[in-house]
Amino acid sequence: MVRTRVGYAGGTVADPTYYRMGDHTEAFQVDFDPARLSYSDLLDLFWASHQPDGRSYSRQYMAALFYDTERQQQQQAVESRDRVASRMGKKVLTTVAPLGRFYRAEDYHQKYYLRNHQTLMSEFRNYSDREFTDSTVAARINGYIARKGSAGQLAEEIESFGLSSAGRKTLELLYRPR
Repeated sequence: MVRTRVGYAGGTVADPTYYRMGDHTEAFQVDFDPARLSYSDLLDLFWASHQPDGRSYSRQYMAALFYDTERQQQQQAVESRDRVASRMGKKVLTTVAPLGRFYRAEDYHQKYYLRNHQTLMSEFRNYSDREFTDSTVAARINGYIARKGSAGQLAEEIESFGLSSAGRKTLELLYRPR
């Protein structure tokens, strides 16, 4: 199981919000089962998902990898950054720093793409805000709406989402190749 949530990290301001972020960066937190997905594999996904040599235009939106304070995670994060720099032949501008504290963003920021589709949102009508935010199924559906993953991956796992026929049809239509 992989669980993601959106929030703020890397700063010193207590209890940041979207409108009072201070020196934090918008971030997402990933909880994962290392028996199913290794930290090393997660790092590979991270580096492949953005331009590590791109400049950040603000602290709020900077590219950053916040590792757990565990020494092994720090070492793996730094080594992975160095491998990427070596492969690219360029300096990596992505910040690699200790996590410190992660603050959850307001509920309306969680699962942003999914929240804009009422048919699919109705599938989660019995969830509390926290259950919805922490739902792996909601995270997966949100990702597919954002056009992440492949059509083959969606076909493999759509049945496991437990969607109604209307929800399934809506998701399949949204993900149809353009």
